[in-house]
Amino acid sequence: MKVRIKFSKEGYLKFIGHLDTMRYFQKALRRAGLPVAYSEGFSPHIIMSFASPLGVGVTSSGEYFDVQFTEEVSTDEIERRLNETMVEGIRILCARKVEDGKASKAMSLVEAADYEITFCGEQRPEEWWSEKICSFLAQKEIPVTKKTKRNEKSVDLRPNIHEMRLSNQGIFMRLSAASRNYTKPELVLENFFAYADISPEQYPYQIHRCELYADLAQEENLHRFVPLADLGERIE
Repeated sequence: MKVRIKFSKEGYLKFIGHLDTMRYFQKALRRAGLPVAYSEGFSPHIIMSFASPLGVGVTSSGEYFDVQFTEEVSTDEIERRLNETMVEGIRILCARKVEDGKASKAMSLVEAADYEITFCGEQRPEEWWSEKICSFLAQKEIPVTKKTKRNEKSVDLRPNIHEMRLSNQGIFMRLSAASRNYTKPELVLENFFAYADISPEQYPYQIHRCELYADLAQEENLHRFVPLADLGERIE
């Protein structure tokens, strides 16, 4: 049985890195007494994979990992037993059974992510930002220079910004999140501030990832984003 688990990561645990998060869930699965499947060989490990690493300092209510069990367990039971082992800051939101196979791996399915940018203290976006966002997105190209471990390359941000608008809390963004075109919300905000002549020092902010999506559209340049949890089913 392959299960996709959605969880939140908030509070002080936003400072815990991806590798430590993986180790935490390996221990949590064992503490919960769930029938996890192990790899074969000299160094067996739990068969699990995470959809997309979360940056240090970023909170989220839409994180996912896939794990395999040796027998079928109800999804309600998985949620209950795991939540009984969770520390403050991490909560299991749902568990869904998914079909096994290479194409169903959460990591390979991720195409987009929602982010909510909130500003610290009493800072709030100005109303005129809304018009600036519209003109920012109306550009045919938003060229930026991305630094990699080996070199620098020029990319166009515009195709990777699916949505950007003011929200009640701050700024909402839906950005490309596949490994081939992963787009950091910090980079988009930095370029928007430069375009709108806004001083970033006046608007310290916090990033919250809301959801991860697969794209089920059959035609190129069209999108039908679906949350990863919706690709599975609840098991009684």
